[in-house]
Amino acid sequence: MRAMVMRRPGEPLALEERALPDPSPGQLRLRVEACGVCRTDLHVFDGDLAEPRLPLILGHEIVGRIDEVGPGVEEIEPGARVGVPWLGWTCGDCPFCRRGQENLCDRARFTGYQLDGGYAEATLADPRYCFPVEEELDAAATAPLLCAGLIGYRSLRMAGDARRLGLYGFGAAAHIVAQIARWEGREVYAFTRAGDTDGQAFARELGAVWAGGSDRPPPERLDAAILFAPVGGLVPRALAAVRKGGVVICAGIHMSDVPAFPYELLWGERSVRSVANLTRQDGLDLFEVAPRVPVRTQVTPLPLSQAGEALRRLRQGEVRGALVLTP
Repeated sequence: MRAMVMRRPGEPLALEERALPDPSPGQLRLRVEACGVCRTDLHVFDGDLAEPRLPLILGHEIVGRIDEVGPGVEEIEPGARVGVPWLGWTCGDCPFCRRGQENLCDRARFTGYQLDGGYAEATLADPRYCFPVEEELDAAATAPLLCAGLIGYRSLRMAGDARRLGLYGFGAAAHIVAQIARWEGREVYAFTRAGDTDGQAFARELGAVWAGGSDRPPPERLDAAILFAPVGGLVPRALAAVRKGGVVICAGIHMSDVPAFPYELLWGERSVRSVANLTRQDGLDLFEVAPRVPVRTQVTPLPLSQAGEALRRLRQGEVRGALVLTP
């Protein structure tokens, strides 16, 4: 198989020929149909997330078809179509796992970080952490749901019944969340980089009632705000934009330092929360809701060999919706 391999953080990905991996007991192998390019991939590539397994195959928004199962795998058979998310394995025994917070498991392993991911023609996965994907679904259009959609959906649930919802950073996750939020009857306020008129127009096309630069206040006080942009300086801006009792949700796995801000911004029972990873229940819930909306992802497919270019475009903000590698 071909794979785009990361040898060291920051070093260009290398297109390599590798032997097909053999599934160990409790694993399956799938042929990758599509793999979304996520900002977390960029954080791993840049070294923002410490101690990745090297050499490493990035990618954790994977749609593929099973072609072999290892010993002990009985609940799923070759030929089935599945999606593989960021959360690739948990211990199942710790207090977090036992109370349904497997996303916080201290021993968890993650796809495209400690486990090889989907920037390849084939990959291995634990069937317990895979989601069934319907045959009629387009692989490239479905791939972004496996992280951008899942993390966005978990963030939206943390917003409670917020009617006026701010989304800071209008990329892959926000363009999915905006559709679900509008379907639920919420008002969406989109914040982009200052001067990003194309991104603001994109947000309005998806139903945002207002779109502007993140350096501007919204025209109305927000009930909640979700930060998809990994910029710590947005936390005090978002706090200033939400009403008393409102919540600011930090959705990224990595964020630059949050600057000091006056207590006045937090006062009034405002709160700041973070979203860590996802649970399997998040995936089951999202895949039940998405067809009802229906969620329409906007994706730009690229060949596997252009994984490095995809990361560059993501870094530069040259993406409308999501980029997807299609081996």
